[in-house]
Amino acid sequence: MILSDKTLIKMLDEGTLVVTPLEENQIQPASIDIRIGNTYSIVEDSPSGIIRLNEEIEYRQITADKYILLPGQFVLATTMEFVELPDNLTAFVEGRSSLGRLGLFIQNAGWVDPGFKGEITLELFNANRCAIELNAGRRVGQLVFAKLDEHALNPYRGKYQGQRGATGSKVFLDTEYMV
Repeated sequence: MILSDKTLIKMLDEGTLVVTPLEENQIQPASIDIRIGNTYSIVEDSPSGIIRLNEEIEYRQITADKYILLPGQFVLATTMEFVELPDNLTAFVEGRSSLGRLGLFIQNAGWVDPGFKGEITLELFNANRCAIELNAGRRVGQLVFAKLDEHALNPYRGKYQGQRGATGSKVFLDTEYMV
């Protein structure tokens, strides 16, 4: 079940859902708007030109209130908001259609697990032929919340728990495939 603004406000007031900082106008009929923060991460070029999934990837961190995303460029960004989901709630991250119509693809896993705490890292890609100026504080998407039928048996406690800033991939920590 997708949660309504009435339920979201109640949960925020009770503290069972945390989204901070939060302004009242970010609460929509069935979602909460998220804003872009001021930290970005860009994958550093590797000497071999190959990203190996079993090796730690190097990133260049940038802090800026404005960032120019060049055509064809990929960058990680963070939300201004720090979220804490209870063990019986999940969220979907959706990009704004108005920005998609400009060629700004706002991607991520698209899913926030029950029990997650942290800022949300967004993967941004400029599919336009023109550069796009990104400004901290600008609405870039929304969180749509859905209630689980029961509390999760194993809520999220993974490698991105508590993240702040544009957090790079930690795929090299995965244990199912080690070389």
